[in-house]
Amino acid sequence: MIVEQNVPLQAHNSFGIVAKARQLVRVRSQEDVRQLLADPQLADRPKFVLGGGSNIVLTGDVKPLVLKVEVMGRAVVEDGPKASIVEVGAGENWHGTVGWTLEQGLPGLENLALIPGTVGGSPVQNIGAYGVELQDRFESLDAIDLVTGKTFTLDAAQCAFGYRDSVFKHVAAQEGDFGLAGRGLILRVRLRLPKPWKPVLGYADLERKMNETGVRAPSAQQIYDWICAVRGAKLPDPRVIGNAGSFFKNPTVTQDQCSDIIAREPGIVHYPMPDGTVKLAAGWLIDACGWKGKSVGNAGVYEKQALVLVNRGGATGGEVVTLARAIQTSVYERFGIRLEPEPVVV
Repeated sequence: MIVEQNVPLQAHNSFGIVAKARQLVRVRSQEDVRQLLADPQLADRPKFVLGGGSNIVLTGDVKPLVLKVEVMGRAVVEDGPKASIVEVGAGENWHGTVGWTLEQGLPGLENLALIPGTVGGSPVQNIGAYGVELQDRFESLDAIDLVTGKTFTLDAAQCAFGYRDSVFKHVAAQEGDFGLAGRGLILRVRLRLPKPWKPVLGYADLERKMNETGVRAPSAQQIYDWICAVRGAKLPDPRVIGNAGSFFKNPTVTQDQCSDIIAREPGIVHYPMPDGTVKLAAGWLIDACGWKGKSVGNAGVYEKQALVLVNRGGATGGEVVTLARAIQTSVYERFGIRLEPEPVVV
């Protein structure tokens, strides 16, 4: 177990916000967690689990003990006639893992290319893009209880996946509740890649690529390349411009609510959902309120995609939060819709 003092976190959060961890433990195995819990000076400290830092906004130095997850490794653990199962350490880079599966001849994750963060963060957020969510490719995960030190395994049902949601984002309000926020640290994730592979193509950006190239039956590698190109054109590289990707969830409304909004705003981008609700494009709502390219201090709204808030250089977490709240107020006043942020404010 490695314990470090006053560790700069600017390189460990994709917004690039300057902050420090007063103490940081690098978790490279479950044994590191057990040693931590056996240490009387550390065991009872409040803890903050940090993966790739792609879904957080730091508003100051982190006082809880930071557990930096660095469990590595990738392996194909099952290759059956109906699916292949791959097991990946929670500290592995998500996008790198998508590329690795394709190199192994195992398609299925290509629609999730170029999503920032680590594999361990993918089930917490139930990441998704271009018609595929993590839950669609999830088999199970191994985690460790930060109170008892016991390891446990969860399947998809036990993870309680929802839209950008899971059991890892909820705190148990009382004894018996199954909330694991702040308590469960994910060690490994197993992904199920179904056979035969079927492309998921029902998005305008992919349809546009098919029309441009004349390829009507793209391979998984072609879809991967297209999505990397599309995301690269729309979204800023966190290594160049600090950001946390999509900052707000796309809100869902009833069909009646959508019809009412369309009557006032015929151009609103919306997607009918299987359950009868309608998903609205949060980026369109923000753009319609005139926020694209605007700033609050050094935090701004990306010029190419209004759903992305960026660090224009030296932004504080407070500036990011102030900007986000101003956007929420504008959208609510115009559309009567409350936008919900995706990142966690720390």
